[in-house]
Amino acid sequence: MSIKATDVKELRTMTGAGMMDCKKALVECDGNIEAAVDFLRKKGIAAAAKKSGRIATEGAVSSYIHAGGKIGVLVEVNCETDFVAKTDDFLGFVKDLCMHIAATNPLYIKREDLSAEVIEKEREIYKGQALESGKPEKIIDRIVDGKLEKYFKEVCLLEQPFVKDTDKTVNGLILDQISKLGENISVRRFVRFHLGEGLRKKSDDFANEVAALGGK
Repeated sequence: MSIKATDVKELRTMTGAGMMDCKKALVECDGNIEAAVDFLRKKGIAAAAKKSGRIATEGAVSSYIHAGGKIGVLVEVNCETDFVAKTDDFLGFVKDLCMHIAATNPLYIKREDLSAEVIEKEREIYKGQALESGKPEKIIDRIVDGKLEKYFKEVCLLEQPFVKDTDKTVNGLILDQISKLGENISVRRFVRFHLGEGLRKKSDDFANEVAALGGK
């Protein structure tokens, strides 16, 4: 089919892709610009996936302090070259990641980081809940698998919806950056501090004393 030059130009403005890639996308999508945007995005993600196996030893360690100093995050994100590590795009991405971790409190980077013991414990909890609610035995496993998938999305950084754009996951955001910057990018480690977390508070001691006195 014949593709209008104005459509190619519009698609290029929207996506930043090359002229030939834009024309090919429009041909593949019968001139539908919105479908062509999705086509190019998928192509970019596919290209990014090829880069994800490359060694990345450069990068940056960034920090973020929130809630008047009550929450702090440190994160290390790796890329392939010192040149990319110093770009505004990369540093801005790392800072956004810090803010995301502060807001969502993930426990792991990816689901593969969970031990078999943790996963089995979660399975047992979900199975017990399903049985307690009277669900039929034949659908218990399916219910447990569904709840486990939801759990992964809650506690694994890469599977969480990105706080500044919930239509994409953190992993999707990383793939976008790989496509944009042309290098492999990976989150190596992070730590999140919450002031007073794990410490016994005086109010807890007082509540325990009251309980010991029978609530008097």
